[in-house]
Amino acid sequence: MLKVGVLGAGHLGKIHLRLLQESKKYELIGFYDPSEENAKKVALEFGYTSFSSIASLIEAVDVVDIVTPTLSHFDCAKQSIEKGRHIFIEKPITKTVLEAEAIKTLASQYHVQGQVGHVERFNPSFTAVKEMIDNPMFIESHRLAEFNPRGTDVPVVLDLMIHDIDIILSVVKSKVKHISASGVSVISDTPDIANARIEFENGCVANLTASRISLKNMRKTRFFQKDAYISVDFLEKKCEVVKMKDAPEQPGDFDMVLQNAEGVRKQIYFDNPNVSNNNAILDELETFAEAKGLNTRFQSRQWQSEHLDRTMHSARQAPARAEKS
Repeated sequence: MLKVGVLGAGHLGKIHLRLLQESKKYELIGFYDPSEENAKKVALEFGYTSFSSIASLIEAVDVVDIVTPTLSHFDCAKQSIEKGRHIFIEKPITKTVLEAEAIKTLASQYHVQGQVGHVERFNPSFTAVKEMIDNPMFIESHRLAEFNPRGTDVPVVLDLMIHDIDIILSVVKSKVKHISASGVSVISDTPDIANARIEFENGCVANLTASRISLKNMRKTRFFQKDAYISVDFLEKKCEVVKMKDAPEQPGDFDMVLQNAEGVRKQIYFDNPNVSNNNAILDELETFAEAKGLNTRFQSRQWQSEHLDRTMHSARQAPARAEKS
């Protein structure tokens, strides 16, 4: 099992702590939170071990799970990587592209693995239809949330829209050609509402809207492709697939058939894929544990520790053997 520690014990950090405690792939060592009051409260309520500093936690683990406010992501990641620790880091990876590129460079230099917590990739409503999404040419995404001061340290694009950007980039197999976007600040100092239009080289167009000052919550994305329409509700964990195929010459009484102006007839049929009841956050954490290189490095460190123990034991036994001889 990989020894893991969590940096940050806020709302999401406590969820990570609970799931890592339950996981069979990790051994939860403890956590660090800069608020001494909160750290004591979490340790007392849940029984997790609280560390007095980031450095002491890093020294005790193989993997560092970074669930701190975005502005501190880079410093936490840098300290962890320079100590040779793998990192799981919540989205957004950093506040700036420059910091993100620096983390990638450091991870390569120190030969460690890293994963960003784009949890919607593991949302069961998306995984249920992912293999059906084939060369979509128009995508429409709406991610609306009621106001929560917890995410206002970054713009709504990095807070909310980033989920949909990641999903879209994972299914559109083409380079981005052009982006046009606009945003408005309403409550915070950075945009609270944003709209973006992403055009890809293959002709696909994606329209994204994100708001964190909505009166209701919504997380829906619709994919349009040749002969199919796929709808994913990330919030309600539901999905729907509407497909079209050439209509038979003699359709049944209950078949739904459409005919265009050119006389082409298509039969419409509906599919509601089975949506599993998995925990997306646990899945993303355990997927990281299975990443190539993580256990190899852990086993190497474990072997080095055991080898050192055997060496020390032999050294302690040497004087006794010398006296007997």
